[in-house]
Amino acid sequence: MNLLISVIGLALATLRENKVRSFLTLLGVMIGTGTIIGVGSILTGLDGAVTGAIRSLGTNTAIVMKIGPSFGGGRTPEQRMRRPLTYENVVAIEERCPSVEHVSPILQPPNGVFRARYKGNDAYQLNLFGTAEYYATAGQADMNTGRFFTDAEDRHRSSVAVIGQDMYKQLFGKEDAIGKIILVAGHQVEVIGVMNPPAAALPGQNDNRIIVPYFTMRKLFPTAQEHQLMVEAKEGKLAAAIDEMRSVLRQERRVPLNKPDSFDISTADQLVDQFHSVTEIVALVMVVLSSIGLLVGGIGVMNIMLVSVTERTREIGVRKAIGARRGDIIIQFLTEAVVLTGLGGLIGMLFGWSVSMVTRFFLPNLPTLVPLWAVLLGIAVSVGIGVFFGIWPASKAARLDPVEALRYE
Repeated sequence: MNLLISVIGLALATLRENKVRSFLTLLGVMIGTGTIIGVGSILTGLDGAVTGAIRSLGTNTAIVMKIGPSFGGGRTPEQRMRRPLTYENVVAIEERCPSVEHVSPILQPPNGVFRARYKGNDAYQLNLFGTAEYYATAGQADMNTGRFFTDAEDRHRSSVAVIGQDMYKQLFGKEDAIGKIILVAGHQVEVIGVMNPPAAALPGQNDNRIIVPYFTMRKLFPTAQEHQLMVEAKEGKLAAAIDEMRSVLRQERRVPLNKPDSFDISTADQLVDQFHSVTEIVALVMVVLSSIGLLVGGIGVMNIMLVSVTERTREIGVRKAIGARRGDIIIQFLTEAVVLTGLGGLIGMLFGWSVSMVTRFFLPNLPTLVPLWAVLLGIAVSVGIGVFFGIWPASKAARLDPVEALRYE
């Protein structure tokens, strides 16, 4: 133990004698390790936030879409040619699927730039859609003030709306919104409720929802066609409900037996699995990019150790002359290389942790967390770099002839 402490002390003394050179040598290791820690923490936080948002749909809920989410993947020609889902599909599922509890159609307006206005306040980035009363009972609308619309208001096409928390702040500030009339895409609607932000929101996502009754949306936008269906299955019958819906929708949409579904049914677990497949690819890219910095840092460590062997040839000769063995010389130079890269790894970890904290400050919805695997990987890689790239210089030092080394000037 005393020998190891003395060797580490000697290595630190050597680093202090060449501060600038040592810092430049450590830069690659610092960048590589910092990237692993920083990106690893962001990925962990993003994974937790997105997974939480998806799972908030509920374990008994399925979403039916014309084209399912692909998390960055492209659309096939067959998918682009699919017909939109219709309200008739909603009725068919309710009537012919015994395992289904409720179906909430979500009707989106046609493509275009829409504006919401109250007095002199305007908002452009709207998440506008129409749905049924069951959207709230399924837990997707947590009311802060006011209430959600009723099925009677939906059937009577009442011009009412509930709005999200960020939409409320943009239009009303601190003024009470309940009972006020706002203009949405040129149509007057009465605000009857303000929702709380979703419990599991995506990072950087604003709650700009403006939700109107389904049939009101059809009245305001007669050309709207794009539907999503949020289906709540009876307790413990999600798998049966999916099978029933698939059979009914294939019949309704006249899909031939030898053709694939012309729609997509997704559950929370399936969406989470799709997202994880994307983050795994991003993590792999992160490791490859960080390894480039670590490779550059390793080459720098090897170069500085070779220079150190040349500069300290006479010292090596003296040590060998007084009884130092080849193993002692190898241990000394390997320890110096490991201390060098270990310090770089430690500084890189602090840098990555700082990136994580700054990200959490600017994106409160992104619960960045430095994962244990990133810390252990950073330590292992920085130490491994020191050992791997320090072997050659250490072996070169150990092979020096003591007589020739003592005569070296």
